[in-house]
Order: sequence, then C-alpha cells, then structure tokens
Amino acid sequence: MSRSDQWKLVGVLVVTLLAGWYLFPSYRFYSMTPAQRDAMAPADLTTLRKQAIHLGLDLQGGLQLLLEVDKSKLNAAEAKDATERAMEIIRNRVDQFGVAEPLIQREGEDRIAIQMPGLTDRQRAIELIGKTALLEFKLVRSNEDTKATFDKLDLYLASKGAGGADTTFKKAPLTGHMLDAGFVRKDDMGAVQKLLATPGIDSIIPGDTQLTWSSGDVSSQGITGRILYVLKKEPEMTGGSVASADALSGLDQTNPAAWGVSMKMTPKGRADFARVTGANVGRQLAIVLDGVVQSAPFIRGSIPNGDASITGGSIDLNEAKDLAIVLRAGALPAPVKILYESTVGPSLGSDSIKDGVMAGLIGTAMVVGFMVVYYQLSGLIAIIAMLLNTIYVVAMLAGVHATLTLPGIAGLVLTVGMAVDTNVLIFERIREELRNGRTVRQAVELGYDRAFRTIFDAHSTQIISGLFLFQFGTGPIKGFAVTLIIGLVANLFTAVLFTRMIYDYWLSRGKVERLSI
Repeated sequence: MSRSDQWKLVGVLVVTLLAGWYLFPSYRFYSMTPAQRDAMAPADLTTLRKQAIHLGLDLQGGLQLLLEVDKSKLNAAEAKDATERAMEIIRNRVDQFGVAEPLIQREGEDRIAIQMPGLTDRQRAIELIGKTALLEFKLVRSNEDTKATFDKLDLYLASKGAGGADTTFKKAPLTGHMLDAGFVRKDDMGAVQKLLATPGIDSIIPGDTQLTWSSGDVSSQGITGRILYVLKKEPEMTGGSVASADALSGLDQTNPAAWGVSMKMTPKGRADFARVTGANVGRQLAIVLDGVVQSAPFIRGSIPNGDASITGGSIDLNEAKDLAIVLRAGALPAPVKILYESTVGPSLGSDSIKDGVMAGLIGTAMVVGFMVVYYQLSGLIAIIAMLLNTIYVVAMLAGVHATLTLPGIAGLVLTVGMAVDTNVLIFERIREELRNGRTVRQAVELGYDRAFRTIFDAHSTQIISGLFLFQFGTGPIKGFAVTLIIGLVANLFTAVLFTRMIYDYWLSRGKVERLSI
C-alpha cells in the first residue's frame, strides 16, 4: 500500500471513529428502558439527552401552536418590534421549561409558530407561554382613601338604583356585599363584578386610583372570599427591576409548607425598593401580576437588600416554578392569543419512525440487491460506502445537535440513493474505458478522474439548493435540507475517497487482468 493510500486509510478510520463517538450517546439514550432512565441522575440524563440525536415533533409527539400578538393597544413605536420581542421572551420561557430543541419562528407580521417536541403537559405549557407576566409593585391606598373611594361608588350606584329595594343594599349597593373594607364573600363575587361593570362607574374612581382583585380565595372570620384592593394606579416598580426569581417553600410565615416565588432585584431595583419601602413604612405594597394582586404585605421597614416574594393563594410547586420562569424571562410586550393548536401523540410519532425505518430498509434492500447483481464485487464496495455514508450522516446530525424529523428521514433515504448513484457514474465510466481497450489500472484511474467533474458539479448544485431550502424553508423543510446537505458532503468523502482507496489497494497487490464490475 502506497503512502497516499495509507493516509487515506488513516483518514477513513479517524472519521469512522469520530462518527462512533458522536453516535454512542444516541445509541445509549434510545436503548435505555424507562426504568433505567428513571434510575439515572437527572443531571446525567439531561446531559445524555442533549448529546443524543433530537427527534422532531412528528417523531416523538408534542405540541404545535400558532400565536398572534395583539398589537391593538400599542402605539406605533411599541408595535414595530413587538413580535420580535415576544418571540425572544417566549423562547426564553420555553428553554427554561425544559423542552429539547423547540422550534420558534415568525410567520407574517404578528404571528409566531411554536413546536415543542416531547412535551407531555399541554395545559401547563400553554399557560406558561400565554401569560403576559406584567409584574408591578403598587401601593395600596390608605384605609381612609379606600373608604372614601367605596363611599363615592356607593353614592353613584345608589343614584342609579343599583341597590334595588333591599334596605341593606339601597344606600350601600357595593359595600353592602363586603364583610370588611374590600373583603367580598365568594357568593357575592358575581354581584359585585356586575356592579363594577355599571356604565359610567370609571368616571367616579379617581384617575390615579384603580380597583384590583386578589388572586386567590382568602378567609375572614371563617368566611371565604376575595379582596377588592384600592391601589395607586402608577406602579412604584415593574418586573424590569427583577434580576432573578426562584420557586421556594417556606416564604409564607402563616403557611410554611406553601410554595411561593422569591425574587432578587437588580442593583437599580434594590435602590428603588429601599426607597419605596423606607418612605412607606406601615403601608401595604401590592405585588400585581397581570392585573391581579398576588400578595400585599405590610411594609415593616426599609428593605435595602432588594428581596421580595410572592405568596398566598393556592400556589403549588408547578405554578411556582412557572411563575419564576416567566418572571426571569420578562413580560410579553403585548398579549398573545392562540390561533391554532395541534397535539401529536407519542404513539403517532412512534408509527412515523417505524414507517420511515421500514421504508428505508426496503429501499436499501432493493438497492443492495441491484448493485450486487449488476456490478458484482464493485457493487459490494459501493454498498459498504453507502453504509459508511449513512453512519457519517447520522453522526454529523448528532454532532451538530440537529433535530431529526420525518422529512429528515426522507432526506437520509435520498442520500442513500445518491450515494449509490455516484458510484454508478464511476462504475459506468470505468466500464466505458475498459470497452475502449484500457487496462484495468488505467480504466480505474480515468474512470474516477473523468467522473469526478460530473459528481462535483451535481453535488455542488444540490448543496446550493439545500442551502436555499434551509434559509427560506420552515421547520420540516429545514430538517430535510440539513440532512440532504450533510449527506452530500459525506457522499463526496465515501464515494470518491473511500472506494478509490479500495481499488488502489486492490490494484497494488499485483497485476489484475479482470475487474469484477
């Protein structure tokens, strides 16, 4: 074997070993039983999953959404990049939610397409993505101001006859439903909400004040209900002041087992929080999320360290985790609504894998049979090159952390055919040279040299087509394009370098009178 052939052999061995290195995590992950995965340390399992080939939505099931950003309440400047900002925030939320290889892309002016492969908790994901997460810290009005606001509302509602003939509600249509200032019985919630929807009532509420409900049921004197807070309309701080948020238990002193969210402020947020708490000792500071008061603790003194928490209501572990995620990711610039939703079950994805593998095996078997019968020993060499080509493609998909989809499997099957087609071009060129009276060595050299230009041109044009598909295509088309491009590059390596090395070694062993082709 010549030095050139030795270097070629070393190159093939190195590439094959690297392919095995990249494929091993995928083999290990997908060959594990559910019990083995459960027994594995979560951090190790997460690392292994990231290293393995990711399966797309059509192969492992999951959730597909089409969202629309509602820009109706934004001014022209805010609406200009609202969709891009919403995409980035949603991407951060989904990444922290733990979905491997999600697809998030813009469609048109104000729509966002999302694919989350492997997702099992559909409702939780929808709530996480759709939550606006506008966090505000607002001061609760003093008892005197609260009473004055409710009295004004009672006078207005009474003038409209909203209290009816009942003496309890005739003079106090609103506060007659309250046990304490702002506390409304659960059974009276509907009646109070109807009163607050009375036309013209907004003009009675002072312009710098707003009414906001508590998030969950509370108890007062053994009665369950909710609190209607009277808040200062302008927030003292917003969610932009929050640097980090974590789900923790034990934050609520009245219920240590309950879950909540602990927040730490940015440097500017700490300074603002210290100023606000220092100037309002004895008052309540409401933590308002998406227009609902999550908690309203009393300020006992200045808080210079910038620590705050959200507790109360019936927050469970998952709700606390999701709330921490949206607070870390930030608030959406505008509400989003779901236009389309589709859930692909794991069984459907499993069927797709089985069908795709079966199609690939049948197609490969037919190609193998044809090549061995028609090209004899040379056909067998082409089959080995084709198998190496497939291994290299799958290994490169794992190495670049690409997502394998059903169109990706189609691209893989297509590269199998193209790998054989490349060898067919070479073999036919060698046959032609043999018919022209060339020796076996000359026929092989001329066959490869003269077929290379055609092979290179064909692969180059198809790679360019694949790049355009990747640039302008959607998720499944991108998956097809990635597999196609990787397959074409691998095919140039195996068909030109590997098979040529086999022939050169064969011819170097002595005078060959006949070529099995």
